[in-house]
Amino acid sequence: MGAVVERFAEPSDGKVKIGILNDQSGVYADFGGKFSYEAAKMAVEDYGGKVLGVPVEVVTADHQNKPDIASNIARQWYDTEQVDTIMELTTSSVGLAVQALSNEKKKITINTGAASTDLTGKQCTPYGFHWVYDTHALAVGTGGAIVEQGGDSWFFLTADYAFGYSLEENTANFVKEKGGKVLGAVRHPLATTDYSSFLLQAQSSGAKVIGLANAGMDTQNAIKQAAEFGIVQGGQRLAALLFTLAEVHGLGLEAAQGLTLTEAFYWNRDDESRAFGKRFFERTGAMPNMVHAGTYSAVTSYLKAVEAAGTDETEAVSAKLHELPINDVFAKGGKVAANGRMIHDVYLMEVKKPGESDVAWDYYNVLSTIPGDVAFMDPAKSGCPLVK
Repeated sequence: MGAVVERFAEPSDGKVKIGILNDQSGVYADFGGKFSYEAAKMAVEDYGGKVLGVPVEVVTADHQNKPDIASNIARQWYDTEQVDTIMELTTSSVGLAVQALSNEKKKITINTGAASTDLTGKQCTPYGFHWVYDTHALAVGTGGAIVEQGGDSWFFLTADYAFGYSLEENTANFVKEKGGKVLGAVRHPLATTDYSSFLLQAQSSGAKVIGLANAGMDTQNAIKQAAEFGIVQGGQRLAALLFTLAEVHGLGLEAAQGLTLTEAFYWNRDDESRAFGKRFFERTGAMPNMVHAGTYSAVTSYLKAVEAAGTDETEAVSAKLHELPINDVFAKGGKVAANGRMIHDVYLMEVKKPGESDVAWDYYNVLSTIPGDVAFMDPAKSGCPLVK
């Protein structure tokens, strides 16, 4: 009976501690950043501030998009600060590094900001969860829509690290499957400010679509500079493969209008999302994108799993995260697959023209709902060794 008593004991150190580790000063600062930290705190407050009778604490740090810095922070959090789980982890190279370290330490990570399908593919772990979106869902949504609209020749402008490669590869595969062609690609360093040489190569390729396999400020800057080169006026189309409400706001409707994009959440979709958006705005002065709403969902789901397990012990909580359905403001009928991928619907959006938006932050027309089983890769084909 001893094991049963221990399993249903309260958390061993008298508290549950959640770490939000992300970019708070660089190209992804608005994409996740301090807004994800606020979303996590909001989730804890909404849960009542406690689980199993002990307080829940949220800590945060800036990983500066550097895997070594992120790993050092994660190690310190685990070894000396009793952090139980790390979430958000924008930047795929960081997400993969911290997930690998957490596996060694037998700790749970819930990636809400990173995109690479490798997180639930060949680099999956028993304690790694991928919550909000991934490069496969973006390729199916944005890539699929644009190919179906006649955009059947592509040239990629790709961020030169794990995320960019994954997004380019997933989208290129999808374009080819649909009968399209990839005419070439060029890679740029993270946080580039001058895209002129890359855009000229894309322009001269003659591709109908220039796929921007980047995110955050990188995508905003590429779109701004593409306008200076007259790329869209010249008949080519820009595909922002990872673009969220935060970046549309940063760019403005005049420059962003007409862009097709894929997000897993929109604050102005229904009464529940509007109520959540209003509360979030009161705290932050910004409306939530999918990463912020997804972080809220991940924290809530983790706390529910701790409560259901009766402990914060990793194996038990991980098992409950795999078992429990996700029904919250972010996802309805969400389920966690054997590889840690949370399967849920995502939305194909089009950015409104300035005259179509009648309230602040109302930037999208929802074109279609993409069911989770279509948006996300079949776990059996993911390459994850945990999938039997």
